[in-house]
Amino acid sequence: MSHVERSIRLQLMLTFAICLLVASLAYGICSNVFNEMRRVAVIDYKYGIERIDDAALSLVNELKTWSNESNVPDSEDPAARMRNFEEHVKRMSNDQKFKVLVTDLEGKVLFRSSNAAETNVEIHNVIGNAMNARTDQDYRRKEFSSFYPINYNQQKSYLIVSGIPEPHITYLKGQSPLSLLSAIAVFILLFYFLTRKKMRHVEELAGGLRIIAKGNLDYRVIERSSDELGSLARDLNLMVEDLQQRIEEERRNERLKSELITNVSHDLRTPLTLIIGYLRLLHDKGYETPEQAAGYVSIAYNKAEKLKSLIDDLFEYTKLSNREVPLHKEGVAINELLEQLIEEFVTTTEEHHLTIRRNIPKEKLLVRIDVDKMIRVFENLLTNAIKYSLMPGVIMVAVLHDHRYVTLQVSNPSELLTDDVLQQLFERFYRVDASRSSDTGGSGLGLAIAKSIVESHEGSIWVEQSGGQIHFYVKLKLV
Repeated sequence: MSHVERSIRLQLMLTFAICLLVASLAYGICSNVFNEMRRVAVIDYKYGIERIDDAALSLVNELKTWSNESNVPDSEDPAARMRNFEEHVKRMSNDQKFKVLVTDLEGKVLFRSSNAAETNVEIHNVIGNAMNARTDQDYRRKEFSSFYPINYNQQKSYLIVSGIPEPHITYLKGQSPLSLLSAIAVFILLFYFLTRKKMRHVEELAGGLRIIAKGNLDYRVIERSSDELGSLARDLNLMVEDLQQRIEEERRNERLKSELITNVSHDLRTPLTLIIGYLRLLHDKGYETPEQAAGYVSIAYNKAEKLKSLIDDLFEYTKLSNREVPLHKEGVAINELLEQLIEEFVTTTEEHHLTIRRNIPKEKLLVRIDVDKMIRVFENLLTNAIKYSLMPGVIMVAVLHDHRYVTLQVSNPSELLTDDVLQQLFERFYRVDASRSSDTGGSGLGLAIAKSIVESHEGSIWVEQSGGQIHFYVKLKLV
């Protein structure tokens, strides 16, 4: 039964078989009813002809017995046999109204029953009458003669038994086209009612497609069965959901592209405006002393360096996002690399009244990475920890591992951030403090670049928050 529920082909075959069976039963019932209403009475004379023929044969057999016994000594007296024959003929003529004649070969009557008046018979006509009655398919009620050659009193003769055959009435059922029409009507109606539910489902799917085609991607068709129609509904919903996700992704990409252009324009315009301003002052001799002019040149140079750094970060992020940067991987002990990198930040943390605390195992934890790219990830995480930590405070660097993966953790005390902010930290050009610009808060591409680098190493990076601390994690596969 489960196979039938999962296959619309088997359901249609079973429905067709049921409809055909019911239609056959309806045809049989309607045939009995309508054919009985159109039955026709048929008059058949064959039974009466057979009775006359049987009567003639009984006389022929009696005469044959008589002829055979005439050669046997001590047989019955011929006169007695004749009386018996005459009695037989008399009963036949009185009870059945048959005429009995015995004629010679020329048709002269040698013996006749009491109800016969003929003295001479036309033999040719009698033979024709007997043959026509046996072969005529449309026999009408008329006298029939049964004709047999016999030996009568040691003489070749003919026995002729004539009579009107009794009719036998039979009733034949007529043929009515209503039986076939009724069976066809039953088949069509039953097939319609049995397939009505499936057709509603098909119409519902078609209606759902029309709604989706008009742009309503939130619409979902209902899965009403486990057969091919149910699979079609399920696949349709999956297709619409995938299409909706793709459209939302395209819209998100367009929005991010627009934001990228806006942010790049803003972050490029600010230092570029300052550079142009100071160069204009230098060009217009808008300074009072050479020392002031040198200060203007220094400021313009620093802004140009900042601008170059921003452009380099933007190109780097674009290439990493498009997987256009080749990775030069090599086996490295990640814990030793991290120890060396932390040493470079000790002085900087002390200047910011911060302390780095480490929890790094001594055993070598080998990973295959592009060292330069991964150093940039850790430098970014440590730089952000120093820049955004609450001072004074402790920056915690830990390395955890199991038999397959190593996880690096960088934690620092931080102001409480909302879940929406945490989710957007790895977005390009996102800054926690919206008032910050590239001049005061970095390019906003650091964590986005870090995420692209880690994912290009088939790793993962994420952020969590607990107990007044913000924790960044980088997970890589061990060699």
